[in-house]
Amino acid sequence: MHLMALGMFLFAVGRLGVDELQRRSDWQHARSPRIGARDAAQFLGRGDETISLSGVVYTELVDGRVSLDELRGMADAGDTLPLVGGDGTVWGSFVLLAIDEKHTSFLADGTPRRIDFGIELLRLDDPAPPAAEPAA
Repeated sequence: MHLMALGMFLFAVGRLGVDELQRRSDWQHARSPRIGARDAAQFLGRGDETISLSGVVYTELVDGRVSLDELRGMADAGDTLPLVGGDGTVWGSFVLLAIDEKHTSFLADGTPRRIDFGIELLRLDDPAPPAAEPAA
């Protein structure tokens, strides 16, 4: 079982598990100032949609550094990748924007026992329009 897949990369317990997914969507409005009143605004359409994934890996159980380096290689390629949840949810097509790591609890040889990570994704495709209801 896997928690989700980004392209061919699987997030899974026992490899690189995700503890949290945050999704942000925004919409754009052009604004014009008005004297004595609130700004006028015109809807321009969808803005950015981002997904942030975060988790913790314990290197005594799994070497998460290898998986994080694999994700860095995918980011270096700059490809657009599908993000699909383990339950079949298709989140869309994304590019990797950033990967954050925090190493703590070091062993005597400098190996971290714990790596907290965060991954930032930017959606590039447009969501499918809602399905039309059948005529009565």
